[in-house]
Amino acid sequence: MPEVIVKKGEPIDRALKRLKSKLEAEGIMDEVRRLRAFETPMQRTKRKAKISARRAKNKTRFNFHS
Repeated sequence: MPEVIVKKGEPIDRALKRLKSKLEAEGIMDEVRRLRAFETPMQRTKRKAKISARRAKNKTRFNFHS
C-alpha cells in the first residue's frame, strides 16, 4: 500500500498530488476505475492486449541474454 508522509509545512494539495502519482504509477487507479463499472468484452480484450504489449516491450527491453 503506497503511503505519503506529509512534511512539516507542506501543503496538503502537494501531498495529495504525490499520493495520486504513486497510485497511478502502481496501477491502482486503473484497477479502481475498471472495477467501478461494467467492462464490456471489447474493453476487456483491449485492456488485456495493452497489458500483453507492455509485458512484451519490457521483456525485449530488459533481455540482456542476446
